[in-house]
Amino acid sequence: MQEQITYDVARSSDTDEIVRLTAVAFSRFEPLATAVDLSVREMEEFLQPLLPAAIAQGLTIVARREGTDELAGALLNDDLALPLPVYPSQISPKYVAIIALLESLDERYRHGRSIAPGDCLHLFMLAADERLKGRGIGQGLVTASLESGSRKGYRTAVTEATAGASQHIFRSLGFAERFEIAYRDFVHKGKTVFGSIREPATAILMDRSLLH
Repeated sequence: MQEQITYDVARSSDTDEIVRLTAVAFSRFEPLATAVDLSVREMEEFLQPLLPAAIAQGLTIVARREGTDELAGALLNDDLALPLPVYPSQISPKYVAIIALLESLDERYRHGRSIAPGDCLHLFMLAADERLKGRGIGQGLVTASLESGSRKGYRTAVTEATAGASQHIFRSLGFAERFEIAYRDFVHKGKTVFGSIREPATAILMDRSLLH
């Protein structure tokens, strides 16, 4: 009998394991990270300053192996109107291009909109333990995040889906595509830094209503 996976809001005691799990998953499988050859350590250096603030907002969701504190996955979430701190001096320059692409998508979404705190739940970084592939953990994390955000009064959920697997999950859960950037066309400091990415062809900003 397979062990059950449970989902709940991340605790401060989960910080180190979320950093480890997310850094490993992104450095190995996330197209943006692999395109610029981000190492696990470089990912950890990016995540460590972000986690305390993300967890303090009470929006980040983790998947646990039932009956233990061992994590099977995590979805870092925040309030789109309350951006998390980023410390460029403490992260790899490789990550600057990733931030630039994500910010380009976000700027298009924000244009002409008034987004107040408590309005828009931002689903930021989705990671699952590769050893548990096929258990639906990614979809479970997104579903739990949407349910948690809805209970807290959020009206909309938004994400930048950059990998084929995450795009599939978000589409299956009712997210609509709003803006996209073709990897082969995105230029940062005169270079097409993500031109090596073939699948998927684009990064997509997607959203869905949380109103019933």
